[in-house]
Amino acid sequence: MPKKTKSVPQSYKLFCDVQEVIYSFSILTLHQQAAFMILTSLNLEVVVGEDRYMGYELDYEVVGAIIRASETLD
Repeated sequence: MPKKTKSVPQSYKLFCDVQEVIYSFSILTLHQQAAFMILTSLNLEVVVGEDRYMGYELDYEVVGAIIRASETLD
């Protein structure tokens, strides 16, 4: 009987090289980068002093030449 191989969850499978991801991010506009950050914020924890925030608790907006993450006020 053939040995069953365990399936690796999709979130752990590499679809491209890390350098490709960095390059792709670098050519995006700031608005596209902000949208990308919203998607990745599900896996982000920000610690400021004694306070901890999950990335999805923050609002992301483009201000001039930067992306600002601030507390959600709702």
